[in-house]
Amino acid sequence: MLTVFYDGNCPLCLREMIALKEYDQDNLLQLENIYGESFNTRFPHIDPIRADKILHGQWEDGTLIFGLEVTCSAWKLVGKHKWIQVLRWPFIKPIANVGYRFFAHYRHSIAAVVSGKRACDRCK
Repeated sequence: MLTVFYDGNCPLCLREMIALKEYDQDNLLQLENIYGESFNTRFPHIDPIRADKILHGQWEDGTLIFGLEVTCSAWKLVGKHKWIQVLRWPFIKPIANVGYRFFAHYRHSIAAVVSGKRACDRCK
């Protein structure tokens, strides 16, 4: 089981979580919105401010993973988008991680371009 802590105010993030849940036939993922009600109470060890900057995941044994490691692990668990594992190859991983950090930082602006509107007021 992998718990994914995602930004529920980001339409791109939300779209990906909906797709993951749709493919998760074996219930291997637990998806948690970092802006959801009682998040801080239920997950006091996850800082939502930090989780807003970089995607957080947690394996059942408590091990935390971050960024593309979460994305690649989640898609691998649901058996889809096998091509995404290329992003973990040793010679591609550092470049992919830089690309992810850029995307994560500008995801609300990217969402605005894609959807025509900003995801939330705090993103202005």
